[in-house]
Amino acid sequence: MGKALTKSQLIGKLADKHDLTKKAMDEILKELTELAYKGAKDGFTFPGIGKLVVQHRKARTGRNPQTGATIKIAAKKVLKFRVAKAAKDAILAKKK
Repeated sequence: MGKALTKSQLIGKLADKHDLTKKAMDEILKELTELAYKGAKDGFTFPGIGKLVVQHRKARTGRNPQTGATIKIAAKKVLKFRVAKAAKDAILAKKK
C-alpha cells in the first residue's frame, strides 16, 4: 500500500487538474471544511463520499478495566461518518 496524501499534496493535485492556484484550491478546501462543520448537526452529505451525522448515545453502565468496578457512562452526542454506497463499491469492488 502507498502512503496517504498529505493536505498539501491533495491541494497540489486538485489545483493542477483544474488549472487553479494552490492558494485558491486551499481556500476552496477550507470553505468545504467549514460547511461540513456547520452542517454536521443536520447531516452534511459529501456526494459520492459519505455523510457526517450526529448520533445520540444513551446513558449506560460500563466497567473500569483496571479495577473492574462498575461505572455509569453519561449520555452524549458523537459524530459519525457514514461511507456512501458509491464509495464502497468503487473501493471494495467485488472480484469476479
